[in-house]
Amino acid sequence: MIKKGSRVKVLAGRDKKKEGDVIEIDRPNNRAKVQGINIVKKHVKTTKEKKGGIITKESFIHISNLALIIAKEKIKKTEVKK
Repeated sequence: MIKKGSRVKVLAGRDKKKEGDVIEIDRPNNRAKVQGINIVKKHVKTTKEKKGGIITKESFIHISNLALIIAKEKIKKTEVKK
């Protein structure tokens, strides 16, 4: 199960074969936001509080296009003597 903070690999799309950590999950829509993946540019209008301009940020990607990466643990094999 993919959770916030999990390490995932992208299976489809323009960022195919890239890896990243999950930042945010949208469960009702089955989407996740991954750090450094699916970068989009957003045009922000200037307000009294914030300066406008073009900002880049991550956008959501469908969970079906992600694969959970599990770190392989070293398994010690023990010898059984008869």
